[in-house]
Amino acid sequence: MGELTLWDQAEQALENVLKRLGFPYKINEGDGAFYGPKIDIHIKDAIKRSHQCATVQLDFQLPEKFDLTYINEDNEKVRPVVIHRAVFGSIDRFLGILIEHFGGAFPLWLAPKQVQLIGVSTVHHDYVKKVKEALRKEGIRVGVDERNEKLGRKIRDAQLQKIPYILVLGDEEVATQAVSVRTYRQEGLEKMAIDTFIQQIKQEIAQKKLPILTKL
Repeated sequence: MGELTLWDQAEQALENVLKRLGFPYKINEGDGAFYGPKIDIHIKDAIKRSHQCATVQLDFQLPEKFDLTYINEDNEKVRPVVIHRAVFGSIDRFLGILIEHFGGAFPLWLAPKQVQLIGVSTVHHDYVKKVKEALRKEGIRVGVDERNEKLGRKIRDAQLQKIPYILVLGDEEVATQAVSVRTYRQEGLEKMAIDTFIQQIKQEIAQKKLPILTKL
């Protein structure tokens, strides 16, 4: 579609950007969209399969076809260049790749639910609510298991949901205004003050670390 010179100009512009950024690339002849060349971003999943997701397309053709113009700083009519971009590509495909890649065990900063609160019994509900409000105030995604189930069952279910942090709250935690922390990947509980836990989890979220996939 359109003139070959415009296609070549768009292709060269995209290649120059990749060179300037120092990104490795290869040219796939004949794989451009009908309106112009494009950059396709391929990502690899946990078992090294390649998936095309994000794409950036430089379009000189459609502005010509629809006679698009704008007035520049010199008060002259100029033909724009249209940039088509899809940061994730198909969002459904991207999410599917993420779920499969992490085996459902999202890193803390991506997890839909970052913390699960579990009271040892119903008498601890007020303290559970207090901890929940403190976490939510700091922007932490938190849930509460209020079911009439045994403590072990609640912990097991939270592990099956692959929630990164599980906080167990009982008499001792109420007395010391603390939380007992258990992670999805580790057994055992570590007791710490609420403020200390909040500080640590916020720091971990900010670092956006990725888990070692072989340990999933």
